[in-house]
Amino acid sequence: MDRGHRGITIRGNSAQIAFTYHGVRCRESIPMPPTKAAQKELVLKRQAILYEIKTGSFDYCKHFPHSKKAKEFRKTRPDQYTIGEALKNWLQRNQSKCQPSTIRDYTSAIYHHLIPTFGELAISELTAIMVKEFLADLPCSNKRKSNILIPLRRVFDELYHDEIIDKNALERVKNLPANTREPAPFNTDEISRVLQELNGQERNLIQFAFYSGLRTSELIALRWQDVDFDKNCIYVRVAKVRGHLKCTKTKSGKRDVTLQPQAREALLSQQAMAGKQNEIVFHDSRSNQPWKDDQAIRKIVWTPALKRAGIKYRNPYQTRHTFASMLLSRGENPMFVAQQMGHKDWSMIIKVYGRWIPQSK
Repeated sequence: MDRGHRGITIRGNSAQIAFTYHGVRCRESIPMPPTKAAQKELVLKRQAILYEIKTGSFDYCKHFPHSKKAKEFRKTRPDQYTIGEALKNWLQRNQSKCQPSTIRDYTSAIYHHLIPTFGELAISELTAIMVKEFLADLPCSNKRKSNILIPLRRVFDELYHDEIIDKNALERVKNLPANTREPAPFNTDEISRVLQELNGQERNLIQFAFYSGLRTSELIALRWQDVDFDKNCIYVRVAKVRGHLKCTKTKSGKRDVTLQPQAREALLSQQAMAGKQNEIVFHDSRSNQPWKDDQAIRKIVWTPALKRAGIKYRNPYQTRHTFASMLLSRGENPMFVAQQMGHKDWSMIIKVYGRWIPQSK
């Protein structure tokens, strides 16, 4: 038999208190010995809750710290909901929506930078100047700083659009300008010298890199099913980042690339050498397995080859710059080059490679 006061239901050694908070009917259970003193205390507790709700001082978590509903209501209180809680909840919600490599980057930013700095602050306490000072002290590139801020920006965007906060402090924090590096393409003699220091599958890989313009992550994910010798092209559909296959970086990154003679030669040599024993085209010859990541190529193949050839070090991405500059120097249409590179339009081609475009007379 239920016994109790209005808004209170007693069953055995527990009781349930009912009240309305922010228009939501709430019911919370608490243990209670079956004594009149305990029942009287329960009535006083509910009266206190109703008074606090009326005066705007009610703290759900204080009264019911283990309540699931308390945690939900806490998110609506920017003076109580911490940035650390918000970041962790945001990351959990987005686990299934992002690529594994993206989640890894977000996790690193949240747990190594954002939570140690802002985690204990309430949402309402964050200011633009705090974020700017945080960025000024970070010992990394501007691009990395902008990437670290992404989870914090997303959290505050959601809070603002859900009308939990009236102002978004992150809107007053602009991303710092990226430090762009000037392309340093290889000339024909340098390409020849590098390739002379390589043989077998490693030579095929680097020759193909120079004459296809693919990103290294796209190179190591290239499958034989993406190679069409009859149509003299390859279909760039996937990339391999940190050991995981994923779709290309952008929609425009999904593209068909015309095979230059030297790139076709490299593929035919690779096919004759390794066959189609694996669906992936290029392998690490030490294990005859697909390359795990682009860093392995840089350390094992690329850097030693440049050193043996006596060529000053440039990163492997310069093979991509080399491809673009070669096409432009021989008069290819910038729009065609942009499509081959996987750019959305040719504005980036003009901006980055403008000096290799022949001037009309």
